Amino acid sequence: MIQRRTLVQGAAAAALGAAPLAGLAQQSVTLKFHTFMQPMSGVWLTMHKPWMERVEKDSGGRIRFEAYPAMQLGGTPVQLYDQARDGVVDIVWTLPGYTAGRFPRTEAFELPFMMNNAEATSKALWEYMQTQAPDEFKDTQLLALHVHGPGMFHSTKKPITSAADLRGMKVRGPTRQATKMLASLGAIPVGMPLPGIPDALSKGTIDACAIPWEVVPAVKVHELAKFHSEFPAGSPALYTNTFVLAMNKPKYESLAPDLKKVIAAHSGLATSAWLGKVQQANDAPGRKAAVDRGNSIHTFSAAEAQEFIKLSAQVDDAWVADMDKLGYKGKALLDSARALIDKHA
Repeated sequence: MIQRRTLVQGAAAAALGAAPLAGLAQQSVTLKFHTFMQPMSGVWLTMHKPWMERVEKDSGGRIRFEAYPAMQLGGTPVQLYDQARDGVVDIVWTLPGYTAGRFPRTEAFELPFMMNNAEATSKALWEYMQTQAPDEFKDTQLLALHVHGPGMFHSTKKPITSAADLRGMKVRGPTRQATKMLASLGAIPVGMPLPGIPDALSKGTIDACAIPWEVVPAVKVHELAKFHSEFPAGSPALYTNTFVLAMNKPKYESLAPDLKKVIAAHSGLATSAWLGKVQQANDAPGRKAAVDRGNSIHTFSAAEAQEFIKLSAQVDDAWVADMDKLGYKGKALLDSARALIDKHA
């Protein structure tokens, strides 16, 4: 009896000791998140930080983030995707369009006048990439894809009230398709990442920039540009950018299965839609910053908007031809993108 009791007590003690040992065996990981957005920007405060907080919470604290906005780990915005690919950092948020021509099929969503609702278009973009270009981001673990709200003009010297006003103006565009669109309207396009805008506007390197309202306060455009020109509500947007949230693939594969599930639960179509929705919601405070400063805001009429659409149609045709040369069916890709936007809208 004593021997049996001793064995039982020993087994119980071992079982009690096993729980903390098992807890120690559970994997914990710290991930480095890197982007070019400023720490006081709406994107960082309402999108990036909440996303990281949700992942940390749902992992029971076993996933932690070291968060680095404003390129604090070095490099340039153009290099962010490769930083994730090469394992310099673990997760990045950036624009595929910063590396011109590298993600050609994604550009369908950067063409002029494709969208006006970022949530619906972000869903469409995710589905499009799964069905039409599943290998476009094969070098990383793709977490989300989304777009921002309607892009528009912000100018320093004169208001832009028609397409004709753009002739000869030096206007910043974010991507290859955006700069082609600006050229089709008679502007002198100047391609540059977002962080370069304040210096370029203040020095007169550019006369205007094309960005959505939401990012205006982050780069102080409402302080540097007195004139803003937007398209009417419900009208297709002048342009939008695509964004990618991507993770280093070996790092993802090294995660414990349950932690992979946490990352997966905060990836995909629903997360893409949420990012687009939140980003467009930030348009309102961005616009208010310009209104509060007393800046001039012009809203194009339906007829003026049609003139922009007519002039920029050649950009679509050129993109289709480019895709055909690369061995893709350009018109089929563009038709698919438009159909998916309509579907999710």
